[in-house]
Amino acid sequence: MCCDNAVRNNDQKQFVEEVLFFPDAQIACKEFFVGDGCRRLNCRFTHEHNSLSRLYTFLADAKQSLDVCVFVICCADLGDLLVTAHKNNVRVRVICDDEQIDITGSQIWRLRKEGIPVRTDNSSYLMHHKFVVIDGTHLLTGSFNWTRQAISGNQENLVALRNMRIVSQFSSEFEKLWKEFDPKRYNESSLHRYEDLPVS
Repeated sequence: MCCDNAVRNNDQKQFVEEVLFFPDAQIACKEFFVGDGCRRLNCRFTHEHNSLSRLYTFLADAKQSLDVCVFVICCADLGDLLVTAHKNNVRVRVICDDEQIDITGSQIWRLRKEGIPVRTDNSSYLMHHKFVVIDGTHLLTGSFNWTRQAISGNQENLVALRNMRIVSQFSSEFEKLWKEFDPKRYNESSLHRYEDLPVS
């Protein structure tokens, strides 16, 4: 369920643009909303707008950059959108929790194989952020992890913001973590995790 323009500020340059609530009753068809169109005769996914379809659109609309900082990425459809953006010359960078990279369904090694740089926290504590900065101007943040369970099972939320004061703070946090999690900072015993990472 999505709520368009849920809260507005008097200053039209700064407002909460949209609030997305999960779970969705059905999984949105990615090809229908952001691909070349659904060619399935009997598509088992919905062609009706919902929260996931809006998330697809936000990610697919990136023109310059996608900075993704989320605890876990297990949803292949969302992974597809990152790969497509990367192939379309959008700069994609991903930060996630180091203990989530090898769980069932994890998209991390696939993203790395495609040339997308991924950094992890290398810590016993959790990298528990869930936010995406799009083109340096839009922010998605909330409780939502990139998993099928979050889409169709859990009670979750995402807020889409276009408030530059807030977006810039999240951009700064991403840059801080990106530098902090640079594998070159780790000692030799930790480097085996990063042998196959693209240069970033």
